Parts: sequence; structure tokens; C-alpha cells
Amino acid sequence: MLRLRREDRLRAVEGYPLCQPLHRVHGASREEAVREGRLAEGYRWALLFGVALLIFLVDQGSKYLVLRNLRWGEPWNPITSLKRLVSLTLVTNTGAAFGLLPDQGTLLAIVAIVVVVAILLYERHIPRGQPWLRIALGMQLGGAAGNLLDRLHYGHVIDFIDFKVWPIFNLADSAVVVGVCILALYFWRSEKEACTSSIPAGRRDGESRGGAR
Repeated sequence: MLRLRREDRLRAVEGYPLCQPLHRVHGASREEAVREGRLAEGYRWALLFGVALLIFLVDQGSKYLVLRNLRWGEPWNPITSLKRLVSLTLVTNTGAAFGLLPDQGTLLAIVAIVVVVAILLYERHIPRGQPWLRIALGMQLGGAAGNLLDRLHYGHVIDFIDFKVWPIFNLADSAVVVGVCILALYFWRSEKEACTSSIPAGRRDGESRGGAR
């Protein structure tokens, strides 16, 4: 390295530009770092959109099947022994998930668009190494997009999963709820770790020994 720098200085005195081996090494390192950063950025977006696309396709595929094979309002029980617990009942929903806010389709469509935009903006601020957080956002993004397409195409959402004691829902609703639960667990654990790290090590050791007694 010293030899390279000495040769650079000699070339500078002789009128050669300072763009020889040492600078090529630094330039290559910077290019490699930029390339790795772009790959990591692409992976993060691919994970988010991959999960969202999977949820969207499964949701829309399930709705296509029930629309083709079920009659409106008539329960279908593929497993007879479970008919008291769950059925497939094709219904429309002009409200939010699980029948909340009925006849508010326009408002809910606007809310869904806002949610989609918010997820895309929030993703840019998620640190690296948080795949579960991106999976959770992808599930919410795919679920929101699936129900939004229903509202724009039909004027209502297609629901069909009927657990008898709970409002009828669809797979998009399930994906959104699971995604929210993952987010809640993530933030709860982050808050717990932050509180633990703020306690002095000596105090934590004392509490651990006291608990062991």
C-alpha cells in the first residue's frame, strides 16, 4: 500500500493523474458496496411484493372459485362432520372486514388506497435484517389490494368463510389480520428489548440472581 501511494506521488509530480492502482482499488470497493446495496434493496422490495402478490392471487383465486361454484347465501359443507362449525357461504359485504362499517364502500376504498401508499412509504424506513416485518406488510398489502379490487369491480367485497359465530369473511381479511398480529408482536418485542437494554447490567444480574433464589 505504501509503495502504491509513493508511486502515486511520483506520478503526480511527473504530471500523471492520481487515478492509478490505489485509486482503482478504492473505486472498486465503492462500486462493490453500491452493487451490494442495490441487491439488498432489490431483495427487500422483492420480499414485500412477492408476499403481497401471493396473497392477492390466492384471495382472488378463491373468490373466483366460489363465484363459479356456490349459490348466493346457501351454505356449502365440503366436510359434513364440520358443518356446525364452518361452512362456505357466498355473500356480499359493503363494509369493512367482518362486516364492520356497512354501506361505506367509497370511504373504505379510499382508506384502502391510503393504506397501500402508507405501506409502500413505510417500507423504505425499515432497517435491513427484518424479513418478518416485510412479510407482515406484504400480507397487509396483498389483502388490502384484493378487497380493493373487489370494491372497484363489483361495488362490494366477496366473503365466503363462515364460522357461524363470527361474521363471514375472506382470505384477504385473514391476511390483513395475521399481518397486523405479526406487526404487533414485532413492536412488542422491540419495546421489551429496548426496556431491557436500558437497565444497567449490574441491576439485571442482581435481579436474575434474586429470581434464582
